[in-house]
Amino acid sequence: MMKTKLLILGFMLMYGLGARAQRNLVLIIADDVGTDYFSSFSNSGDTANTPRIRALAEKGVIYPNTWATPVCSPTRAGIFTGRYSFRTGVGYVIANNTSPQLDTAEVSIARLLKSYAPVAYQTACAGKWHLHANVPLKRNYPNKMGFDFYSGNFNGAITDFYNYPIVVNGMTDTATTYATTQTVNDAISWLDTINATQPFFLWLAFNAAHSPYHLPPANLCDTAGLPGTQAHINANRKLYFKAALQAMDTEIGRLLDYLDAQNQLDSTTIVFIGDNGNAAEVAQIVPVSHSKGTLYDYGVHVPLIVSGPDVVNPGRVQNNLINTHDLFATLAELGGLTNWSGFIPSSTVVDARSFVHTIRNQNGSDRTWIFTEQFHDTLNAADGKSIRDAQFHLIRWDNGQEAFFDVLVDPAENYNLLAGTMSSLETARYHFLCDTLNALVSTGACSPLSTSAFIEEHSAWITNLSAHEMVFIGEGLKQWNLYDMAGALILSGYAKKISLEPISHGIYVIQWMDADNKKYYKKISCE
Repeated sequence: MMKTKLLILGFMLMYGLGARAQRNLVLIIADDVGTDYFSSFSNSGDTANTPRIRALAEKGVIYPNTWATPVCSPTRAGIFTGRYSFRTGVGYVIANNTSPQLDTAEVSIARLLKSYAPVAYQTACAGKWHLHANVPLKRNYPNKMGFDFYSGNFNGAITDFYNYPIVVNGMTDTATTYATTQTVNDAISWLDTINATQPFFLWLAFNAAHSPYHLPPANLCDTAGLPGTQAHINANRKLYFKAALQAMDTEIGRLLDYLDAQNQLDSTTIVFIGDNGNAAEVAQIVPVSHSKGTLYDYGVHVPLIVSGPDVVNPGRVQNNLINTHDLFATLAELGGLTNWSGFIPSSTVVDARSFVHTIRNQNGSDRTWIFTEQFHDTLNAADGKSIRDAQFHLIRWDNGQEAFFDVLVDPAENYNLLAGTMSSLETARYHFLCDTLNALVSTGACSPLSTSAFIEEHSAWITNLSAHEMVFIGEGLKQWNLYDMAGALILSGYAKKISLEPISHGIYVIQWMDADNKKYYKKISCE
């Protein structure tokens, strides 16, 4: 009798371990989709009809404070490797073979799950790749970097959702099935071939709802009032954008229904995310210049939903800060690789931080800041680095300009706090973000305001705007320097009186040194 009980217990333990090891993972990436077209993230009312995505949110966890990068290639590289762009070298859209591209030596999430998970994962990528240029020698790179199967458009955007080039395991072809449908077709075809007793990881990367804006098939969305003529599309891009989102939602539903029919849905964790904010043509913000391709919050703020068997207390909203790079560590941990870092070369810095504890509604360590960046092959005015905490957001462009916003008070980021007199709280958070950014990128990435010796109000200087001068009334002045907000030196001297006559209107920083060589700073406004 005891032997029988032990055998039953052994079978139960084996079954329990097997069931836990059978945790399938599906990562769904929507292209050029911010948060404001989804009712789970926005109360605007001007949202797309996406009932299946909304159902995922209702049964899962919503993360409204998630940042990607301003464009698609760097976001995908970051998720794939868990590393920031300045480490991978992929800082902008991969346009051709001369663009910086992802090194195949990088340890990808697909490679981790396939080679090192306690139970080896079967892996596939269906849809948009955009981590390498579409040239013959690189078309097998998805397979080389950890995917058993790849089928999709290798480049970035496609020019026609009904006729476009496709790469299948390194071989090129032409697809004439609607792209959103083709992506799910490829995923289901692969799932039909794999071992049902072994877990799978599916990277499902839609082209939707990226331009070109078009009329989707009528069986996938409501096309009433949408003739689909180019003139009508040009005049009503938002309507077609929402139609494309609805079509994508329908196809996501088809995949979920397939998994349900195969008795796999209950053992599959679904992650839905966007790769950057909405493009300017469909932006629902003023100014639209803060959209995709920029370091403003709207350009990098994306939806993130996690749904599935790992979710405890579904229907929650988690307000902690998330970088899309964090999906690398999170997916690895969900796949049973709690020790994933042990399979990364010691010289390789991984920036990802798992947020599995929030999925399981447990205590854990959350980020106090999130980071994003952008850099072209050659200097571009939109390039720079960006960091935010729970309330404040600092942008430092590579041309030396800065902007600082309170995203709770000013979510559209229309008012640069550096253009006025900052409160002690604003000053303190500016210092924190500046110092954090400097430490991360190992450069002096901020203006002289970044010093901890900055003094918002200091009685040593009196500004007399009517006389266009500043007068030092303190003790021990040794030298002073006047900087603009980009950190460029404007004036320098030793006298206790500074003429502001030759200075243009704007915000400046006066730095002065006392007899002990201690430096102080004060922000001034020249009107």
